[in-house]
Amino acid sequence: MFTDDELDKIKAEAFKKFANGKPVYQQSAAYFLMLNTGLRAGELCGIINSDIDLENRVIHLQRGVKEVHVRDGLEYVPKLEVKVGKLKSKTSKRDIPLNDTAIEMIQRLREEVYLGEDKPLIPDENGNFTNPRNMRNRFYRILDAIGLPHKGLHTFRHTFATRLINGMKQPDGSVKSLTVKQVAELLGHTTSEITEIYYVKRDNSRLAGLTDSFNL
Repeated sequence: MFTDDELDKIKAEAFKKFANGKPVYQQSAAYFLMLNTGLRAGELCGIINSDIDLENRVIHLQRGVKEVHVRDGLEYVPKLEVKVGKLKSKTSKRDIPLNDTAIEMIQRLREEVYLGEDKPLIPDENGNFTNPRNMRNRFYRILDAIGLPHKGLHTFRHTFATRLINGMKQPDGSVKSLTVKQVAELLGHTTSEITEIYYVKRDNSRLAGLTDSFNL
């Protein structure tokens, strides 16, 4: 997962602008939309503008994008193409709640480029669905610029899950967290065990000193 320091550095670099006001990096708000929703890269690339209901603060996830090998009959050929189709599983087709930051990121993406309600939220240069690999490569440019090792876009999803389960400090000083089951549903996992095993790094620092009064 990403640390707070890493996220601060990534955000500062990702939203840099040239002297003329144009962004240095394309569609950087997409990474922070992932961070605040737990979306997979392929899920994010498959969103069209009409899937988004800002009034009710939700994305209706309908499809995904992935890169696949081209077939020539039964044989694979050394060529890849972008395929738009079904999501990873039945539970992947879900409604994604949007917090204030997620809504801000959607608005930023639309300010950068908006081609219509039936077009992708994150279109490529031709107005088609963006290849998740291209998003990843652009993200690597940001990491290279700030001297951080390459981590995949899935790290945003891991960070989202871990933060929600371990808890986040609220303005009043309290810590708010979600159950593993709730986070599993947000991520579109078939079982909460998948979330627990593969996505969550427990914050064990809060266990320090808990047994000091229990000398057996």
